[in-house]
Amino acid sequence: MSSMDQDRSPQTRNRSVRRMGRVSEDGEGLSYGSYLQVPELLGLQRLLSDPAAHDELLFIIVHQAYELWFKEMLFELESIREAMFPRDPERARHLLARVHAVERLLIEQIPVLESMSPQDFLEFRSNLSPASGFQSVQFREIEFISGLKHPSYLAHLGDTDEERRRLERRMEETTLWDAFCDLMEASGLSMAGDEDTRQASLLEMARNREKYGELWYLSEALLTHDELFSLWRYRHILMVTRQIGSKTGTGGSSGASYLRTTLEKRFFPSLWELRGEL
Repeated sequence: MSSMDQDRSPQTRNRSVRRMGRVSEDGEGLSYGSYLQVPELLGLQRLLSDPAAHDELLFIIVHQAYELWFKEMLFELESIREAMFPRDPERARHLLARVHAVERLLIEQIPVLESMSPQDFLEFRSNLSPASGFQSVQFREIEFISGLKHPSYLAHLGDTDEERRRLERRMEETTLWDAFCDLMEASGLSMAGDEDTRQASLLEMARNREKYGELWYLSEALLTHDELFSLWRYRHILMVTRQIGSKTGTGGSSGASYLRTTLEKRFFPSLWELRGEL
């Protein structure tokens, strides 16, 4: 123990260690529960129905799990973007594979929600109003960093100033597509100018895989991210239709009919259009 530590009281030292996550609240050494903050985590499911509806706990846990996975996705998507700017496509592709795995997991969670019958959902659905999945800030952040931005999204999102600042920052940030275009430019393939120039460069990349193999496989990984996110949208729409049919959403939207209008959204439209030129 250093002389500095010897001069501090045990209580002060314990507080310092707790901040580093090495001591649990009861003063024992680090444990599974204290490291993951399991008691706090298990205390976050607060039902609004009274008497408690059996399936409300399921509904809350699944959506909280979505938000945790959204947080992980945002962390990885930021890292992928930052790997492309210093010309590291291999790391970007490695991390995209992780994002793909998470997205497949998001899709696999939908049958868990579908195990809830429409009648069971209606037992507590009215308590959710005016809350809505459309209000998920992290969901919009994923769209923004992936390249799908629209200023109108900022109008009705963010319960706090901090959330609104996050969304505004994401709106101004460079996207995955910006980073990929920068990587293309660094390889001598112009992505400036008009759409014809960009498509010609993408076509050159696709047709000369011996020279531009890393770029091609990275573009495929980006497209898989786009495809899997679209598949999640589609499965989500089917689930919503199965649960509430044509009812209005709890947040005031037209529900499933609105969701169907989002199916054509694409993060990387140029990569989809490239298919028709090959």
